[in-house]
Amino acid sequence: MMNQIKNASIKLKGQLDQQEYKDIKSLKEYCGSKDKVTVKLELDYKWSKALDKSVDSNEINEFMFYDEGMLIGYIGICQFGGETLEVNGVVHPEFRRMGVFTRLFSLVKDEWYKRKSQDLLLLSDQNSLSGLEFIKSTGAHYENSEYEMFLKGEPTLGSALNKLILRRALNEDAKEIARQNNIYFQSDSEELEILPEEEAKRGVDIYIAEIDNEIIGKVQVSVDAGIGGIYGLGVLPEYRRKGYGRDILMKAIEKLKEKQVHEIMLQVSVENKHALELYKSCGFEETSTMDYYKLSKKQ
Repeated sequence: MMNQIKNASIKLKGQLDQQEYKDIKSLKEYCGSKDKVTVKLELDYKWSKALDKSVDSNEINEFMFYDEGMLIGYIGICQFGGETLEVNGVVHPEFRRMGVFTRLFSLVKDEWYKRKSQDLLLLSDQNSLSGLEFIKSTGAHYENSEYEMFLKGEPTLGSALNKLILRRALNEDAKEIARQNNIYFQSDSEELEILPEEEAKRGVDIYIAEIDNEIIGKVQVSVDAGIGGIYGLGVLPEYRRKGYGRDILMKAIEKLKEKQVHEIMLQVSVENKHALELYKSCGFEETSTMDYYKLSKKQ
């Protein structure tokens, strides 16, 4: 039986406070278990940014819908590297089809139009019928899909290339990281430079892969609620097909195991068949698929 909304209030914030973080995490976990879907909200990353007082929070990134003090709906904006904004959210199962998400999303669009970002990416687990139904109602067009993969058991090791090292990236590596991101992820917009030392304060460790002091690729790792994540792994084109991707992956797994994580996961584009086969051969298995849809401002 559906509940009735009795005393609604909407809260808009640049950054979360501790109670809001707890409210959203609780709602996310409830919806994830109830719907059997993955919800990608990047909460721990957002919370670490909230703790960093030097981060400018004039822009609105957090959109919360409360009823009588209980959080029943949430949408968050994330921005990683480029100008494109990523949007994902949840509504309590007993308060759906009451316009909660529609109301929040209208406020998200208002905020988007105030910013210079041309594109808005809407995310949904492929198994979330209500999420995909809403996204399609916005007129957004399908962009791509990513598999979320978890390491099952011990990784399947290949022959180790001892010459390869992962060097912790410094702020002076920002241009190199942006250059590699453009190669690997075909970003159309000019990349915002990511400052590795600032990211490290938020629990995101970026590493440059080198052999004999030559840069051959990169990877980043982070920990969220005891789960280690591997992201942005890439090998420069001139060094591919030599086993370096596997070696970077294995060394990233080692870095996470040093942090004593419970599980290790990564995300990979469905279209990236070579990377997908590499991850499978190392012991990763697909657990869910995230679909990305894009809205663009009218030119």
